[in-house]
Amino acid sequence: MTTYRKAEPADVPAIFTLISRYAAERLLLARGLDDLHASVGDFTVAVEKGRVVGCGSLKLYDVQVAEVRSLSVEPGRQSRGLGQGLMKRLLREAESLGLETVFALTTVPGFFRKCGFQEVARENFPAKIRRDCLSCELYPTCAEKTVARELRPRTARVYSRPLAPHLPSLRPA
Repeated sequence: MTTYRKAEPADVPAIFTLISRYAAERLLLARGLDDLHASVGDFTVAVEKGRVVGCGSLKLYDVQVAEVRSLSVEPGRQSRGLGQGLMKRLLREAESLGLETVFALTTVPGFFRKCGFQEVARENFPAKIRRDCLSCELYPTCAEKTVARELRPRTARVYSRPLAPHLPSLRPA
């Protein structure tokens, strides 16, 4: 039986192993142990028999937008609903935070489409490009697709300087 919960510091080595496996295949961005320890509270994990077998995180960019990051499931446990279970919890968390949009850069856009995402232009998320893409060795020829899901209608901003300004509506890819 699979249970899902927020990650704890003791989960970091297992999360690191999961992400590193896919990062070695260039399917995910690599994450260092220091980064994972600093952001462990952003992660949700899937646990079977006391062992972490899947993970995913929600990285906030501003009060309206977050990125689904590092979504991964142990090889051999894929296609069993673990990724969808993690996604469901990450989306529920995003909704509880009042976010309007979640997005991801992915090499498996079909999975995200099954979860209600649509392909959009990467330029919709300039803070992501500045934060991760510009320093990536694969930029600008990266094969990842940008996908997004709107959780609720966009509202007027109530702050003066958005941390991650994005366009009034998502532009298609």
